[in-house]
Amino acid sequence: MLRPAILRPLSRSINEIPSRMIYSNGRYPTKHLLAPKKHAILSNISSLRFSTVSFLREAQKSTKPVEAEKQFFKASQKDEKIKNGLQKVNSASSKKDTDVTSWVIVKDMIQYVWPKGKLNLKIRVISALVLLVAAKVFNVQVPFYFKSIIDTMNTTVVNELGALWTSVGAVVVGYGLARIFATVFQELRNSVFASVSQSAIKSVSSNVYQHLLNLDMNFHLSKQTGSLTRAMDRGTKGISFVLSSLVLHIIPITLEIGMVSAILTYKYGVSFAGIAAATVGLYSLFTVKTTSWRTAFRREANAADNKASAVAIESLINYEAVKTFNNEPYELSRYSKHLSAFEKANIRVASSLAFLNSGQAIIFSTALTLMMWMGCRGIVSSNLSVGDLVMINQLVFQLSIPLNFLGSVYREMRQAFTDMEHLFSLKQINIQVKDAPNARDLVMKGGSIQFNDVSFAYNPSRPILKNCSFNIPAGNKVAFVGPSGCGKSTLLRLLFRFYDADSGKIMIDGQPLTSITLKSLRDAVGVVPQDTPLFNDTIMYNIGYGNPKASKEEIIQAAKQAQIHHIIQSFPDGYETKVGERGLMISGGEKQRLAISRLLLKNPEILFFDEATSALDTSTEKELLQNVNSLIQKSRKTSIFIAHRLRTIKNCDIIYVLKEGQVVEQGTHEELLGRNGIYASMWHSQENILDDET
Repeated sequence: MLRPAILRPLSRSINEIPSRMIYSNGRYPTKHLLAPKKHAILSNISSLRFSTVSFLREAQKSTKPVEAEKQFFKASQKDEKIKNGLQKVNSASSKKDTDVTSWVIVKDMIQYVWPKGKLNLKIRVISALVLLVAAKVFNVQVPFYFKSIIDTMNTTVVNELGALWTSVGAVVVGYGLARIFATVFQELRNSVFASVSQSAIKSVSSNVYQHLLNLDMNFHLSKQTGSLTRAMDRGTKGISFVLSSLVLHIIPITLEIGMVSAILTYKYGVSFAGIAAATVGLYSLFTVKTTSWRTAFRREANAADNKASAVAIESLINYEAVKTFNNEPYELSRYSKHLSAFEKANIRVASSLAFLNSGQAIIFSTALTLMMWMGCRGIVSSNLSVGDLVMINQLVFQLSIPLNFLGSVYREMRQAFTDMEHLFSLKQINIQVKDAPNARDLVMKGGSIQFNDVSFAYNPSRPILKNCSFNIPAGNKVAFVGPSGCGKSTLLRLLFRFYDADSGKIMIDGQPLTSITLKSLRDAVGVVPQDTPLFNDTIMYNIGYGNPKASKEEIIQAAKQAQIHHIIQSFPDGYETKVGERGLMISGGEKQRLAISRLLLKNPEILFFDEATSALDTSTEKELLQNVNSLIQKSRKTSIFIAHRLRTIKNCDIIYVLKEGQVVEQGTHEELLGRNGIYASMWHSQENILDDET
């Protein structure tokens, strides 16, 4: 039956918390991989924190920032706090991984904006630039029409009123057309370039995602999954902003400033152009310097925000522990402490923003006042008309629009490049486990497995396997037993080449793993882990994941073989039943049977069962093992079992006993009992427990 889950409201999004490994005795990673926690927890934290920090946003409003900055600041907060809510990749590795300069990013981006073999995208780029120039040409015509209207209306020829109005009407129409064409060309430019921008985002995201999938397990276990998804999400947004800013802001701003300066120089002399140039230079310098100074405050705010999010997420993940020890007030105090730091940092951000806006306004207002004063002097001396004064005013105000955007765009560009550095740095990470240049596909000849003097350590100071050697004959059913931390599940990870051995050689049918392709190797080996990874999808999808090309009938047959078909049929939606995040909506035993179904559907040459029946009751376990053993006997496939309950593996052809990374005993069940060694001791201990229970 479907069972309610405590975390059901939280199971809606992708896995967002770092995968970790349980450490036995605080030392070695053992066979259990903790289920990655739910990114869906973040949606609950979002509502919790949104109300908690709302008063901070009110504090920002008191500074009355420009609209562009206000939108950017809120968007930055939302992206940092609500959508992500996790700490960044730890500082040591982050510094190493993000060693990518903005110039490297720009050069890398060119290949996506101007891709080889995609003529349609190149035509769109050229078209967008042409439309951009056309829009700006029409835009700078507007002040000329204002001048003409004013000068025409000031005419002293009263006996030609009809001609006057005809002239004014023509100018007004020209003004309106200039406005319309400037807007139309601008929007066409946006529409034309949208395909280029989205194509670049898709290409970069796909390449990075493929690279992440190809990275070895050590990378994924050492990184927070949430940080990786955050880097991709924020990085793609950064790409979108940078590309749109180049076409919509940077190039247009540069072009417009140049055109306005040229017009002022040509029409009114060097003095007006000099003031305009000085204004642009001083405004830009002040914006750059002040923004760099403000960056430290934003980093403080982000750091405090990350810490508060980490505390909240950890508390919610460990909800039962918090409740068990009645530590809600303690967790709230921890959370409030970091929120207070976040509040103080945000106040500094808002205050520095007010300083920036004020300085920009002073610079621009001073320039406008000087130009208007010079214009008035020109009118008095009859060198300029009233229309010229209006035109100068319009040109200067037209200059203010790109200057205001320059300030906000520069601030956002810095943040965008920071986000893109994290994304592009992921592409620079080397893949440790990969195909050799001359790798060949694995040729199966029965499925024999050899470990020859294999040594391996997750941490160099704490070896897991020490010159471990054994031979598994083709078609045999073998088992590995031993205390926790002795290296049993590490054998699986090495066999799958999630890691490469530090020394020694691992072979399948005489072929070294390092000489065969990863795809053919992993196609040949199948596993049923103790903690079954399930997708938040239907039962049909999760079983079919073992072989995406399998038919519905084949999926149902696999479910029958795993003794779960009758249970699935009892669900209201049958095979279309959603299992929830990581299978939270079904029991542990049902999850394991789904995993066995998935393995049977994959039909690999080598089967690996890692505590595959540990979550089943004794009766169900016995019935399922009989079915699995029957299938193994019929197929004569090499099968490897890891088990703590020795009753489940006593019929194996060979049982290997591991201790401290080495095989210390091997033989059949009867042979090992006769030796009265470690295996016999483990067997008698378990039998005594069973006797006591009965």
